[in-house]
Amino acid sequence: MFEASTLYGLATLNAAISAGLFDADSNGRRILVTSNNAATPEAVAELTESPSFARLAEPFTEVVSYNAAIEPLHPSAWTPTEAEMPLWERYFRGLWALGDEPVQLVVESIQVSPAQALCWCFPQASIDVYADGLMSYGPTRNKILSEIGSRIERLLHLDLVPGLTPLLLDEFPIRREVIDTAAFTAVLAELSAGAPLPATTEPYALLLGQYLTPLGLISATEEERLHTEMLESAVAKGFSSIVFKPHPTAPAELAGPMLARAAELGVTVEVFTEPVLAEIVYRRSPVELVVGCFSTALVTASSFFDLPALRVGTAALLQRLKPYQNSNRIPLVIIDSLLPTATEPPRLDIGQLTGLVEAVGFVMQPEVLSHQRAAVVDWLERHGAAEARFFPAVRLGELDLPGGRKTLKTRAAPTLRRAARRAYALERRLEARFMGPIRGVPGGG
Repeated sequence: MFEASTLYGLATLNAAISAGLFDADSNGRRILVTSNNAATPEAVAELTESPSFARLAEPFTEVVSYNAAIEPLHPSAWTPTEAEMPLWERYFRGLWALGDEPVQLVVESIQVSPAQALCWCFPQASIDVYADGLMSYGPTRNKILSEIGSRIERLLHLDLVPGLTPLLLDEFPIRREVIDTAAFTAVLAELSAGAPLPATTEPYALLLGQYLTPLGLISATEEERLHTEMLESAVAKGFSSIVFKPHPTAPAELAGPMLARAAELGVTVEVFTEPVLAEIVYRRSPVELVVGCFSTALVTASSFFDLPALRVGTAALLQRLKPYQNSNRIPLVIIDSLLPTATEPPRLDIGQLTGLVEAVGFVMQPEVLSHQRAAVVDWLERHGAAEARFFPAVRLGELDLPGGRKTLKTRAAPTLRRAARRAYALERRLEARFMGPIRGVPGGG
């Protein structure tokens, strides 16, 4: 069973299947489980309504809706209780005609539901995790209990940043397999036939909206300003023809100030709202520059399509992103380091980026990545001063790391943290030894 909630994720699964990373089960079945994880699913178009869905569903023998199966529960908010798990497994097996056959789960975002809920409902299933974005290069954001972690066999990911290894699930001894880039671009080539495209026919700059306001990262006013800065960056590079591709759920008014600024500058802006992957636009439309904040589509532009890309607003977002463990931090670090602005060159190359990402990942999740502490201490001693803007001194002090600043609170922290690390290490050894739970399963609602 393959769980998917986005077109991009579904395209990634198609590429993995065509590259031979999955076989059908003994009965020839591949079941696609679609999930709409929007805050209000009823207000957002279903994945199955996309023009590209029919083609992307071809490798699967059946398509079922997770939302329909669990309604009125919400896919992102619901996890079964321990007592409910056998009942839900029986329900799903009957609903989807699984019988008593073994199940293999292929899920995204293993840290949260719906992926976690499915993993709990099928406690004997082997698990593969696929990652389709820059967050895979960051650490696992929530501790995954051994009942799930011990069943994970592979992490499959696109080679978005060649040379950089994902930190996701680094705490488990699993295989990491790269999904062939050629297979992914071949899927995009098939999807691009007949897909709606911007009307602009002359070379243009594509601006990528992300709709960061609902995530609490910036206010609506700040997001409007971010779009305007994207426009100004493109104009600074000599473009007078612009296409703005907003996030599918973003309100139209967020583009208002940018359009007003475009009129002042005497440039043309087309707002392209079709639910089409940016990568399809890259392939079939005369894009010559891509501008955005920290969208994964910025790196696919440069890595997969050899298109120049500019970043806007990453430095300010990095400073205000809270808490430090926020999983958007690693994508921001990658974009901020590898891509230029309209006036500044790239800061780092891939060799330099690797150590920075590992250090930031450890400072984000020191317990999950405790095995990397010595290497991170060494890196901070050598490079911490030059990259200090990525590491708040108080946070480093809390973790007793080089460059940290001690406070009354943090002076007592090292002793407590060492005790916690010893307890965590002992827990992991016991879990590995007995392959059984020593903590309860989280309750559901």
